[in-house]
Amino acid sequence: MHKLVVGLGNPGPEYEWTPHNVGFHVLDALAARGKSIFRTAASLPGHEGPANFLWAPAPRSAPSDSGGEGLLVKPLTFMNLSGKAVAPLVRRFGVPIENVFVVYDELDLALGALRIRPHGGTAGHRGMESILNELGSDRFPRLRVGIGRPRTDAARHVLTKFDKNALVEAEIATANAADALLDWLARGDLAGTMTRFHSRWNQDSQGSSQTS
Repeated sequence: MHKLVVGLGNPGPEYEWTPHNVGFHVLDALAARGKSIFRTAASLPGHEGPANFLWAPAPRSAPSDSGGEGLLVKPLTFMNLSGKAVAPLVRRFGVPIENVFVVYDELDLALGALRIRPHGGTAGHRGMESILNELGSDRFPRLRVGIGRPRTDAARHVLTKFDKNALVEAEIATANAADALLDWLARGDLAGTMTRFHSRWNQDSQGSSQTS
């Protein structure tokens, strides 16, 4: 295994399409590109640790894809303990830290906005704090999916299901995020993916503001 894409969220139907679970839904969109389904940890060849995640093979963009073998992972530990699922996989399969790509929700980005960073802090995101602490490094890429900061209680906001209009924005964002991750999986060039997709996303947001 050369690459690990981790989507953060909480397990259970009550959390589906809540802002805190956009990481899970990005991985659902990505798995669908390769017609993959998520499976239990016990079915992963070579895995000997806790059964605290779901996995699916990463899709390939073309038969000549040179990005290497990859895995999509959804931790089942609940958000605040995400690192307990991620770190053992990284160590067991020897995944380079720079090839662990984490997708999660970001309060300080507008709903639907997307940003990739090669490394950095957590901005108080508990799932990211857990991963950083368990890996002992912040030198891994991340894709932040904007969910917008509410005027009221943020803790309630992240666990409240999207309304009809917000759901449309979230679905578009998850599809766009999956496009970027597929590009990275295929090319293995984070800087190139950032250049291509940040430019595209900025153009899309400018176009939306001009027509609104």
